[in-house]
Amino acid sequence: MHLRVLLTCLFVGSLAGGLVAADSPVSESGDGYVSLFDGKSFDGWKKADENPDSWKVEDGKLVCQGDRCHLFYVGQESPWKNFHFSAEVMTTPGSNAGIYFHTQYQSQGWPKAGFECQVNVSHKDPKKSSSLYAVENVADPGVQDNEWYTQEIIVRGNHVVLKINGRTLVDYTQPADKQAFDNNFDRLLGEGTFALQAHDPESKVYFRNLKVKRLP
Repeated sequence: MHLRVLLTCLFVGSLAGGLVAADSPVSESGDGYVSLFDGKSFDGWKKADENPDSWKVEDGKLVCQGDRCHLFYVGQESPWKNFHFSAEVMTTPGSNAGIYFHTQYQSQGWPKAGFECQVNVSHKDPKKSSSLYAVENVADPGVQDNEWYTQEIIVRGNHVVLKINGRTLVDYTQPADKQAFDNNFDRLLGEGTFALQAHDPESKVYFRNLKVKRLP
């Protein structure tokens, strides 16, 4: 009798564990990451009102080319405070784009909230890929146009680490008394969502395998 009760409890417990696993927002690999892009559609994303045709989905990739338009993640997992974000990126020659974090949806203009992690290998702007734009800038990211590379953004409290292909290029700690950058851009840590930037018609940039996991 006791054995039967024990087996029943184990069976029910295993079912409960399976239900928890199924409901948890983790990637297929079970590593704690949430996939932000399904490879087929803009589900979970919202384009700014200006120039929405600057963004397309092609062959499992988010592709930007055209006049300024920001693509904001509006999935149910937002907002994000402490996290580890990763995306594979490929620039074409002369292109400029960006990955925003701790930002919020904005229908027009350059996002005011949060920070931009620069995406730029050979554009004339001297702030290259993995720059914490206008805060800590990178002159040489060590990657090439027309080749996939990985950009990572790691935020814990007032600490930001930006990496390319596993190599740390920015390690920034925001001072406790930091004020907004100016009236146009806060550049302050808080919480928010992510956004991708279509910069101009001469810039074509690809993004894929966008994922993020929360950190304590």
